[in-house]
Amino acid sequence: MRNISCLSVLILDDEHHFTEELAEFFQNSGFQSHQANTAEEGLAILENREIDLLILDVRLPGVDGLDILTEVKVRYPEMEVIIVSAHGDMDTVIKAMRLGALDYLRKPFRHIDIQIAIERTHKFLHLQQKIKAMEEKNSLISKTLADKIDRHLIGVSPQMLKVLDLAMTAAKFHDINVLITGESGTGKENIARIIHFASDRKDNILCAVNSSSITDSLMESEFFGHKKGSFTGAVSDKKGFFEVCDHGTLFLDEIADMPMNLQAKVLRAIEEKSITRVGDTEQVATDFRIISATNHEIDKLVEDRKFRLDLLHRLNTLQIHIPPLRERPEDIEPLLNFFSEYFSRKINKPVLKIDKEIARLLVRYDFPGNVRELKNMTERAVILSKGNTLKTGDFPLKYSSKDLTEEGPKKLNLIGHEIEMIRIALHKAGFNQRITADLLGISRDALIRKMKKYKIIINKKDNPS
Repeated sequence: MRNISCLSVLILDDEHHFTEELAEFFQNSGFQSHQANTAEEGLAILENREIDLLILDVRLPGVDGLDILTEVKVRYPEMEVIIVSAHGDMDTVIKAMRLGALDYLRKPFRHIDIQIAIERTHKFLHLQQKIKAMEEKNSLISKTLADKIDRHLIGVSPQMLKVLDLAMTAAKFHDINVLITGESGTGKENIARIIHFASDRKDNILCAVNSSSITDSLMESEFFGHKKGSFTGAVSDKKGFFEVCDHGTLFLDEIADMPMNLQAKVLRAIEEKSITRVGDTEQVATDFRIISATNHEIDKLVEDRKFRLDLLHRLNTLQIHIPPLRERPEDIEPLLNFFSEYFSRKINKPVLKIDKEIARLLVRYDFPGNVRELKNMTERAVILSKGNTLKTGDFPLKYSSKDLTEEGPKKLNLIGHEIEMIRIALHKAGFNQRITADLLGISRDALIRKMKKYKIIINKKDNPS
């Protein structure tokens, strides 16, 4: 919303002398003023001008002013409306307020009355601007975009500014495929959502698929759909992911875990922009964009012939790498502040103060679970905190990068530490995989992959300590 001193006002009333008189008053008061005497004229001005305040008559030729109020609050939710009428009753006033009107004035009224209403509007708009500024503090994206993706992107580091710049560039070119790389918990799906909802495809579906979570037997049907009767259990026609995402975006998470036999079929679908359902011979055209993500070194998988090079070339027209949190420590404090306030409000606690030592403590920590781990850690601290201040004791850390350095090279076996952490977390969680994943700040799928990779077998007789 623009500066208050540049408030733009539209008067929509069927009485010409009324709109002219008010328009002159607003002009003399230093506002930008527009006037209309029919609903069509008013809606046309709203379509072509940026209006902050609408003065709206309840009764207009051939249309109910409250219907216009309903429409403009949907189409222009940030615009404020003051209702005026010579025939108002209490029911109309109540209905107008419920529909989103800021104020209601009964004709005839003095200029001082409208001036007071405008001053109330000034104060309201100014308060809204302050709230908006606070909400967007340290947020790299606007509140409007954050609301659309149901996510925030918090940070101040040059690395994250570069990530956002690449994401917004990708959004401008809605046909290019994007590959997002980074460790678990860095926010790869956040970036995928930003790209989709900032692009021309934003009004169509974003379908997020975990490539490692679909069984081999159902994978082809899930991606390409099937015809009724094509196999046992196919009781009706079904659209697959590619078809559902027509004019939208298909987000393929954990793309490196996709089986080789499916990779070839996905490659063909990308190249031809058409698919054939299982059990059918007819091709179906579909216009989709693919955003994929992985926490693996996908180039190494290509070398090991576990991932197709030609598919990789199709997927990474633009590649965006999200650095781990430990490589951008300046983002830790803004994230901590955001999560602390968010979880305090979520559980109806007063917003907690944060001891300055906490940020210094967290900067020394390696955050193997990245932003997700910090989020879980802060949520737990807010829930368990007893006073009005979060302290270092509310953030128990297993080790810090500084501690490891001081212990010498014998302790710098990263894989060994990761295996040990997984075993300790399993023990603390009673060998419940979901709770273990939460403790480590990673997804359950990621935990299962790591357990398979390191051949960690759940055995309650083991003592991980």
